[in-house]
Amino acid sequence: MGYEPNIIEPKWREAWREARLNEARDDSSRPKYYCLDMFPYPSGSGLHVGHWRGYVLSDVFSRYKRLRGYEVLHPMGWDAFGLPAENDAIKKGIHPSLGTARNIANFKSQLEQMGAMFDWTREINTSSPEYYKFTQWIFLQLYDMGLAYRKEMPINWCPSCKTGLANEEVVDGACERCGSEVTKKNLNQWMLRITAYAERLLADLDSLEWPEKVKKMQANWIGKSEGARIRFVIKDCADQQIEVFTTRPDTLYGATYMVLAPEHPLVEVITKDEQRAAVQAYARDALAKSALTRQMQDKSKTGQFTGAYAVNPINGEALPIYIADYVLMDYGTGAIMAVPGHDERDFAFAKAYQLPIRRVIAEPGVNANAPLLEAYTGEGVLVHSGSFDGLVIAEGKRAIVAHLEKNGLAEAVVSYKLRDWVFARQRYWGEPIPLIHCANCGTVPVPEADLPVLLPDVKRYEPTGTGESPLAAIDSFVHTVCPKCHGPARRETDTMPQWAGSCWYFLRFADPHNKEQLFSKEKVDHWLPVDMYIGGVEHAVLHLLYARFFTKVLYDRKVISFNEPFLRLFNQGMLTLNGAKMSKSKGNVVSPDELVERYGTDTVRLYELFVGPPEVDAEWNPRAIDGMSRFLSRVYRLVEERAAGALGRQQADRAVLKARHRLIKHVTERIEWFRFNTVVSAFMEFVGEMQDQSAALDRETLEAFVICLSPLAPHLAEECWRMLGHSSSVFLAVWPTFDPLYLQEDEVEIVIQVNGKIKDRMTVAMDAPLDNVFEQGKAREAVARALDGKTIVKPIYVAGKLLNIVVR
Repeated sequence: MGYEPNIIEPKWREAWREARLNEARDDSSRPKYYCLDMFPYPSGSGLHVGHWRGYVLSDVFSRYKRLRGYEVLHPMGWDAFGLPAENDAIKKGIHPSLGTARNIANFKSQLEQMGAMFDWTREINTSSPEYYKFTQWIFLQLYDMGLAYRKEMPINWCPSCKTGLANEEVVDGACERCGSEVTKKNLNQWMLRITAYAERLLADLDSLEWPEKVKKMQANWIGKSEGARIRFVIKDCADQQIEVFTTRPDTLYGATYMVLAPEHPLVEVITKDEQRAAVQAYARDALAKSALTRQMQDKSKTGQFTGAYAVNPINGEALPIYIADYVLMDYGTGAIMAVPGHDERDFAFAKAYQLPIRRVIAEPGVNANAPLLEAYTGEGVLVHSGSFDGLVIAEGKRAIVAHLEKNGLAEAVVSYKLRDWVFARQRYWGEPIPLIHCANCGTVPVPEADLPVLLPDVKRYEPTGTGESPLAAIDSFVHTVCPKCHGPARRETDTMPQWAGSCWYFLRFADPHNKEQLFSKEKVDHWLPVDMYIGGVEHAVLHLLYARFFTKVLYDRKVISFNEPFLRLFNQGMLTLNGAKMSKSKGNVVSPDELVERYGTDTVRLYELFVGPPEVDAEWNPRAIDGMSRFLSRVYRLVEERAAGALGRQQADRAVLKARHRLIKHVTERIEWFRFNTVVSAFMEFVGEMQDQSAALDRETLEAFVICLSPLAPHLAEECWRMLGHSSSVFLAVWPTFDPLYLQEDEVEIVIQVNGKIKDRMTVAMDAPLDNVFEQGKAREAVARALDGKTIVKPIYVAGKLLNIVVR
């Protein structure tokens, strides 16, 4: 019949299901291995070949680990709450629960067609009450620990999604989901105090086997800075102070003005009446801009004088106070001491407003009185800094801070760029926050026995844009009874962000059907941490940071016994088409469904692996997949034709043995190193060699070949395994080993030199002695002209590498 994937593949997927081959056993005597994909949010467009890439990588690695003797947990679930699912449902005019269910069914069908060894008995859905009951339970732990709090503050606001966003969800000034420019809006928001874990989140990165790029991205986002907090008293208003954080207290003598963020609470207090109208107008304009626009280095600096002055604590000088949009309230203290001589933004502002520019750091040998034509940001010594002149920068920092500390005007501190997490969303499709507001008792947690707080089933759920969730208009949901005083009360109506469920889903897979508790501690401590986590780098400072935070919180609550969730991380590259990332909006999405129908699953899998190094982006070439199809047909014919002869053959030819052991070595090492494209190359090379060996293939070589191929092309390998006479699955076999003795070459090409200059090359036996190479005349023949009329002094021979004939 030949290779017919449309017949072979469904047959073996059904066989694996019936044998429950993909289910991980909690009581297995094998060592555990937990391989996990970043689970998808089920959008309406389904999976494209770019999505497939990561899932194929994880499946190959999971199958390989099973064959290496591990009990492998490889689960799958759905990140179904949040903006993506709700926006998709709004476009289709249906309820999010209906749209989510349809999309999940489509995704699951596609993943099953892939033949991946997902353990579907552990499937989870973050939007199911059985799951989000425990997401709400985790929130109550955060609230009890003082890590969840409410605060009125200017937050990132997406005018299209009509909801607040965390800083991490703003990319280049735009909403991470819809691309709309983000503005600022004052809202009373629920926050999570992730900053309390800043140092641990930073320090523990060193223990992780993650790409350095990702660790650097997280470190930069956390943004640890060592500096000083300095207080400036407001002139003529001694009871008011401006507090700044600076990493350059050594430049304090160079401060010539101060700047507040337009939204700083002191602006209204200190602004003089004659400046008030202009200040308020400037502040309104600034708050309408995105954070990215306000921080752009190349834009002209604008500001507005408040009419007030602050006193420099180091020399008593009066510094004019401005507001400017390039200072942000959510970074530092929302106020800066401006040192235009040594900061590029301050220099541009000072030039625009004709403010003094003073040099207080100079390189040795530079005229300290020479005017600055640009901000100097290099090393040097302090100048024009009173008694601190001559100190190098590090000494100057310590000395100036110590001087101010004596007067209670400063202290050395460590600061972080990381800001607390905006955890509330003014949307419908999310986990209700399990809190109740009572006029007598204040904010009261929902009792654990009353969880989950169910999301009400409504017909209208579109976002309001008023700053309130659509839940606020549902009286039956809002009006409740206070758990403490039993008087009338109101439920919290904001919902949790889409990240809430994905912050801990990897833990639930260890015990997904537990109705009484988050999970069994025994089970989660058995399977966790995740040994290998595979997904896109775009989640470096979103999901990965949040998941680490939740893990550390649960560790502190003694719910788990580890404080990092993912030991090893692999980021796969994207697949592009016509040079662009695959996207439905761009019309360049390639669906795997039609390709599977035409070529079969294993062909698509193999091409996804062969397209390029898995960690880099690769261009999809629709014509190249034909080559993979032809290759698998060659594999099928090779096994089919040689199986009968190999079953009776006991001894293999040496050439076959060498090829077998080389294949095992290359495949084993390259899978471990995630060099899957070169794994495919190794198989192609082996098949080419074996087709030249006529009927020399032995049973052991064919079996080793099929086992090694099985993680990549599981359906075809299973069929070939049966051709070799086996009645059980190939995935119950044992991974073959290689013998280094067979990896040594029989012959080698060596260099022939005369007086150190290369004259020729020749092939000799690997272990050939000098006599065989030189005395038999082979080397003489190779360099006869160079030796003509010369006297041979001596031959210098390095076995397997070179022969150098010294002559005179």
